[in-house]
Amino acid sequence: MPSETRLYAELEAAIADISPRRVRGSISKANSNSVEIVGLSGFAKIGDLVRFIRPTEEPDADALYGEIVGLDANSCVAMVYGDIEGVSANRPVELAPPVEIRPSDAWLGRIMDGFGRPWSGQAPARGEQVVTLRGTPPSPVERRGLGARLSTGVTALDTVLPICRGQRVGLFAGSGVGKSTLIATLANSLEADVAVIGLIGERGREVRDFAERVMGDGASSRSVIIAATSDQPAPLRRRAAYLTMAVAEYFRDQGKGVLCVMDSVTRVAEAHREIALAAGETPALRAYPPSTGNMIARLAERAGPGADGQGDITAVLSVLVAGSDMDEPVADMTRGILDGHIVLTREIAERGRFPAIDLAKSVSRSLPDAATSEENDLIGLARRVVSVYEDAKPMLQAGLYNSGSDPEIDAAITLYPHVDAFLGSPAAGGVDASFDALRAILGGGEDQPQSEQ
Repeated sequence: MPSETRLYAELEAAIADISPRRVRGSISKANSNSVEIVGLSGFAKIGDLVRFIRPTEEPDADALYGEIVGLDANSCVAMVYGDIEGVSANRPVELAPPVEIRPSDAWLGRIMDGFGRPWSGQAPARGEQVVTLRGTPPSPVERRGLGARLSTGVTALDTVLPICRGQRVGLFAGSGVGKSTLIATLANSLEADVAVIGLIGERGREVRDFAERVMGDGASSRSVIIAATSDQPAPLRRRAAYLTMAVAEYFRDQGKGVLCVMDSVTRVAEAHREIALAAGETPALRAYPPSTGNMIARLAERAGPGADGQGDITAVLSVLVAGSDMDEPVADMTRGILDGHIVLTREIAERGRFPAIDLAKSVSRSLPDAATSEENDLIGLARRVVSVYEDAKPMLQAGLYNSGSDPEIDAAITLYPHVDAFLGSPAAGGVDASFDALRAILGGGEDQPQSEQ
């Protein structure tokens, strides 16, 4: 786009953002993370932006902003996008015009915030389409089924835990078990036209480190990162999550195959909890309000196969699992609404096998349709080897098992080290080559454990 044309487009957008009227109220009450405002009832809506005005400043001067998160007939509750220190009672507040976000191909290779602004450098060219932060998924009766199996760059995910186009999988892991490395590998290697990556609640150093690993490996031409760091207010963190999915939908509507990575859903849920409690919602299990489950479900449901004429959004949603507790609230809410879950465990990471995928605890719901009959037999046999060995492991460690007592255990003892090494080996040559390697491991021997039917 010529620079003059872009300048006029930006000017028109700026003029469109000017509100012809101003609705003002004032702060009646403030606490550590929210304020109560009077005078806006009847005008404000949930999700509206407000601007906090110093009585002496000019109307167009830079100001503090917030988001309406609760309201009743007489007042509104807003959470502040910034430091609330210094906010006083009776300070004037006005409704701010909505921020129009217009993604474009110029976003690729950039790191953006929850308002679609670059973290550094000049703002990219704005597109023609305004995206909706809280979009709605395609109609269930119009959506296509899962597409073809994708090459992921990870041997285990190319074979025993396949990911198909449009599938939504959860990556469940504690801290320090290789989650970020696996996510970076998928962002770089999983088959997709575009990768939209949401880094929600991450430390600032980790945002740059992740961006350098992803953008620096030749993937910058297909990747955009939406980042909200851990020190930012809860509304900004949740907004960044919504924008991540909205940008993925923008590219999906262009007919593209999109990889959407959200790291992490737990941080989004924590931000939502803070917002909901400030709005007066009743806390429930571990203080998560009842609306948390619905929020996660709505976010996840926006990913998946598109309708006819659209592309697909293949989603990898990470969940932080404290103490490997798969029944903690966010993990429990998320697991049931996805098309599979990949569990990384500390025990496997501590013995040096990465990715530290626990095959026994992981499942892909794209199976058995994603594989051929022969491939499903190989997958079942690999799972059986791992299951038999892990069941017998206490006896082996205690020296209570005598070789020859059980042919199935004997076969598992022989094959398990090779299967375990296979699960941690780098993928080379795509899905077919990975299955060839698995077939070579499991293909011989009469006393192999039998696949579970």
